Amino acid sequence: MITAWLGAFAFTQAVEAPIYARALRARPRRWLWALGASALTHPIVFFGVPRVWPGGYWSGVAVAEAFAVAAEAVYLTALGVPLSLAWALLANAASAGLGLLSRAAFGWP
Repeated sequence: MITAWLGAFAFTQAVEAPIYARALRARPRRWLWALGASALTHPIVFFGVPRVWPGGYWSGVAVAEAFAVAAEAVYLTALGVPLSLAWALLANAASAGLGLLSRAAFGWP
């Protein structure tokens, strides 16, 4: 389970961090802050939501992604990023979409 999470986390960071780094372009140490957004939410999305969500897989994905977008938008807002909800939507749509495509094509992450 940890190995699967590490792969999914690395994939998420590879997709989302460059997007968040762009959003944080005016902030010192922007790459550190960019990595922080997903680092805060990914463990909850991967480990927490599947354990507590009573619905099926796709509704769980929707709930997990909605949580990630909302939490990461709050994080970006706290860092002073304008249009934080739009950046969070973009980053999470990119990682979820590419993740689902990668899983369908290669069985990973």
